[in-house]
Amino acid sequence: MPRTRIKICGLTREADVDEALEAGADALGFVLYPKSARHVTLARAAELAARMPPFVTPVLLLVNASPHDVRLATEALPQALLQFHGDETPAQCEAAGVPYLRAARMGPDGLVAHPHEGRAQTALLDFAQLFSSAQALLLDAHVEGFGGGGKVFDWSQIPPSVPLPVVLSGGLNPANVTDGVLSVRPWAVDVSTGVEISKGVKSGPLMRRFCKAVREADDRLGT
Repeated sequence: MPRTRIKICGLTREADVDEALEAGADALGFVLYPKSARHVTLARAAELAARMPPFVTPVLLLVNASPHDVRLATEALPQALLQFHGDETPAQCEAAGVPYLRAARMGPDGLVAHPHEGRAQTALLDFAQLFSSAQALLLDAHVEGFGGGGKVFDWSQIPPSVPLPVVLSGGLNPANVTDGVLSVRPWAVDVSTGVEISKGVKSGPLMRRFCKAVREADDRLGT
């Protein structure tokens, strides 16, 4: 089993980027959604991403962005993954022409909040099939708004046969991420609120503890 990848999201400051890299993050996320407390402009995201070395991936989080804004994002950071966290259809995600992550907001009974095609919810396996062109599914708790709620969902509701790599998100922190990795065995984990001092301001010690906890889980799994 390959080691668990680590994504730290919602970065807004140079010092936090540097400390996240030092802690061992594999990917850094920048929120381009204007209503988020962790929002940065595209120009600011490009400035922060310029501090990243090769083989660490920038991720641009988008929520119902216009095709024009998606195109600008791919032009500004062509090396970035896009993370679609809103109500985007498969066609809208694929139209960008670059690799992408698709967020699935997990509600009760393992159902995904999913407004397309007249359905309020759909099973995760159906959602994965619908977005089969995604690089991975990012599983987050369903909260009002889009992401960043710091809430944990019931991991036992994730079926073992998801046909895409799983990025476990939603309420992870240094204290519970080891259990998350051992329980779900995801391809990657994603953290934002769980390593913050305040919204958009990260803690270097918490980021280091988070990454250490993931590696401890990997060691227990023999990866």
